[in-house]
Amino acid sequence: MADFASAFAATMKAEGGYVNDPQDPGGETYKGIARKMNSKWDGWIVIDMAKKEKNFPANLDGNPALQDKIKKFYEINYWDKILGDQITDQHVAESIFDFAVNAGPITSTKLAQITVGAEPDGTLDHDNLDKINKEDPRLFLALFSLHKIARYVHICEKRQESKKFFYGWIKRTLEAI
Repeated sequence: MADFASAFAATMKAEGGYVNDPQDPGGETYKGIARKMNSKWDGWIVIDMAKKEKNFPANLDGNPALQDKIKKFYEINYWDKILGDQITDQHVAESIFDFAVNAGPITSTKLAQITVGAEPDGTLDHDNLDKINKEDPRLFLALFSLHKIARYVHICEKRQESKKFFYGWIKRTLEAI
């Protein structure tokens, strides 16, 4: 079965650190946790306190309590929602998890379901997991990546400001194969 710690480490390489890009719909973001979408996350209290220190945002990475909050946030809100522990191939689990972090667990689950020919309702069940686990991992990853890219193209067509993120999204998609 897939390992959360490994998936988390891989995704954190893609998420980066603190960003407050006015063109990002998520607004202020730290390690992929967007304040606008997760305003009640208790890590924001720690971050707001750290802003008062002169070495902000560099001081965030050295805060073990904050880093633990981040890891627990991703495990509960993303890994557990995609049933990552029940996916047999580590690379497949990491790809579904990483896309869940980037696009939301429901969207990632729907694309995984489409990839294996299941009804895309956004909720993984044992039948869906069985299909994912029986699929050739290389084929799954290739098709899942194509679905992700198509979604990114659609986002950029709808919201022109998102085009600046497109190549980063593609790079991230290809690194997950």
